[in-house]
Amino acid sequence: MELTCLSRGKGIHFPPCYILDVCGIRILINCPIDLSALAVFSPLHRGSHPVVTEESLLSSGDLSTDCKSPDLKRQKLEKPLDANSLVHAEPWYKTVANLHLWNISFIDIVLISSPYAMLGLPLLARDNGFSAKIYMTEAAAKLGKLMMENLVTMHAEYRLFYGPDEAMVPKWMKWEELESLPFALREIILGIDGVELGGWMQLYSAVDIEDSVKKVHTLKYMEEICYNAHALEFDCHPLQGNDVILYTDSLFPNTFEHSNADRSSIAAENPPCLSETSEEREKLDFICSCVIASVKSGGSALIPIDQLRILLALLEMLLFQLENSDIKVPVYVVSSVAEEMLAFTNIIPEWLCKPRQEQLFSGASLFAHVELIKEGKIQVYPDIHSPKLLSNWQEPCIVFCPHWNLRLGPVVNLLWRWHEDEKSLLVLEEGIHSSLSLLPFSKTIKMKVIQCSFLSGIELNKIQPFLDSLQPKLVLLPESIKPQMTSPSIIHYSVNETIRVPSSEDGNEIDIAPDLISHLQWRSLNEENLSITRLNGKLAMLNGRSQILAKDELPLPKGRPLFHWGSPDLQKLLSCLLEMGVCGSILENNRNRGTETANIIQILEPKDALIEVSKTGTTIIAADKKLASLIFEAVSCTVDGV
Repeated sequence: MELTCLSRGKGIHFPPCYILDVCGIRILINCPIDLSALAVFSPLHRGSHPVVTEESLLSSGDLSTDCKSPDLKRQKLEKPLDANSLVHAEPWYKTVANLHLWNISFIDIVLISSPYAMLGLPLLARDNGFSAKIYMTEAAAKLGKLMMENLVTMHAEYRLFYGPDEAMVPKWMKWEELESLPFALREIILGIDGVELGGWMQLYSAVDIEDSVKKVHTLKYMEEICYNAHALEFDCHPLQGNDVILYTDSLFPNTFEHSNADRSSIAAENPPCLSETSEEREKLDFICSCVIASVKSGGSALIPIDQLRILLALLEMLLFQLENSDIKVPVYVVSSVAEEMLAFTNIIPEWLCKPRQEQLFSGASLFAHVELIKEGKIQVYPDIHSPKLLSNWQEPCIVFCPHWNLRLGPVVNLLWRWHEDEKSLLVLEEGIHSSLSLLPFSKTIKMKVIQCSFLSGIELNKIQPFLDSLQPKLVLLPESIKPQMTSPSIIHYSVNETIRVPSSEDGNEIDIAPDLISHLQWRSLNEENLSITRLNGKLAMLNGRSQILAKDELPLPKGRPLFHWGSPDLQKLLSCLLEMGVCGSILENNRNRGTETANIIQILEPKDALIEVSKTGTTIIAADKKLASLIFEAVSCTVDGV
């Protein structure tokens, strides 16, 4: 097995991407889009953009550079980074650049681990050479499709504004245009090594989404499948001691940052499922208190958080606190897929903690938003320009909407409306360049800004206890944490480098059903102290182990062996041929076949033919089919077969 890391990713919104080669079958793990790169484009607005110097932007800490780097000296000679420096054009989308170095037609399987890892799938599936099977869970497929449809809807506003682009390569991607961009933008577009320009692509259409979804094979949780005798497993059972653990680079601190004056931080842990631990409640409670303080002072709160787990938990807690206060403000959820997504998340039990699963099975609603929507305490609208929303609009208010990168969707309109209101609040997700995202508004922004982290992952100091508990035989870790973790069972990988993963000693074991074992007919080999048999069954997976089960069909008829191995004894072969009425002799001059030497038997009667015998195989050369069949039977009698 060989593993190639194509991208380490950037957290939950941009999962890592890998190519896994198992016995010649190439498996692509995840196909994401780096939506944070949209920060290089200007949001749609007809007004003028304020100017912000690059020095003030770098001092915020979001766009760090090495003072010893020669690129820093170059930056000082460039024009300052301001809102006018952003790319004013219809956005393209940054995919995994290293993926395009591979021949798409050679990919056999695509495995999708989350809805966010599916966003680049239509870009891959629309390639003419793509023919791989796509596997993901039903929940990931449904949520991923909704996210892609929402992305297309939000992007349509750009397309209406700029009009259709007939050029194959947009003007901003030409080298002279890239050279004129400030260093911070150029680095995002080209990458640190300058080779990521090939990863930018035009966004797909609604038709592309439908075509890609049709190719998806959805699986239920705990379901196992087989692909061409190679077992693939999708389940949630506890990891066993013989598993290989692939650990990604998702090492993120879980903190709060409060900007527009001073910054503070509150450390907390991020649980793996939607649960209400004390740490999680502390984070959500902090956001809710800031939101309530903002609306209480007469301002509005804008929350462009796209993580469903956090969105649902925050909605529930915020409405609960509003109910227990004397504040009456409307709560809006604005998204083209919000209604369908909120309904669907209320019926998925697998991603929830134990208490909420029991709540679902008892028949109760998983989240309070279901009843609150019915009561009108949460108002859901598909678009910021919806006539019903405009007629019911009240301020101050609380708005949940996409998109966290502040370049697409309703958040842009609302930011232009409230960015100069010092009473209003903006809640951002950690993991984005907040200064770059807020660049178009930064000169006049007076909103309070909270930046919070709810990124998934395991902290570095908790990896070792995790491994000690599971005791895996092999662990794959990124090269970046090699100084902190070394062990004989650990293999470190780097981006765009292929590593060989050794197979487990018991990795080839297969369980055979008892009713099949009783019907096996064993045959002893001539040259080795082994026995072999022919088996007709069905390969399946059960609890992570390969099994051969009985097939509901008649067994193969007894006849000549289907497989042969070994080199025939030439004298025995001549004797066997003579009994069949075929006369031949061994030629004294051997024939060279590349680096091998082949022994030749020349057949004279009843017709001319040749038999070449080498270490790697036996070749029969005959014009007469009946004679060739006789020679084949003679060879079969002198070698092992089954």
